Amino acid sequence: MENSNTATGTSPRLRLRLLFAEDAMLGPGKVDLLEKIRETGSIAAAGRAMSMSYKRAWSLVDQMNSAFQEPLVQRVRGGANGGGAQLTNTGAQVLEHFRKLEDIAAEAGAARINAIQAMLRDAPTDPDEAG
Repeated sequence: MENSNTATGTSPRLRLRLLFAEDAMLGPGKVDLLEKIRETGSIAAAGRAMSMSYKRAWSLVDQMNSAFQEPLVQRVRGGANGGGAQLTNTGAQVLEHFRKLEDIAAEAGAARINAIQAMLRDAPTDPDEAG
């Protein structure tokens, strides 16, 4: 969504959270972590990039790995580079499906989001700015 929100100077964002069960959830934080692990090849580096501790990042990875039939992240031990982590095929598929779902929801909800945004106190008055 490319709408400008004059009250905050940001565009409205639609954030999804999938609740499968009490101990099986997938939301923006976990998905962002998967993306950072894919980019950095490291749970620690991914956590640092998101301003979270290694312990917190590993805890989220462990939750995801436990919730799915197959792990989403696998650790790579040792080697010349000291090891790291990578997404499994399942992890890459979960990431792709979630991002596509976000795109679909944002596109389908754009008119409603714009209507809600127009009701804000500092809503844009120019129709082009409202979306």
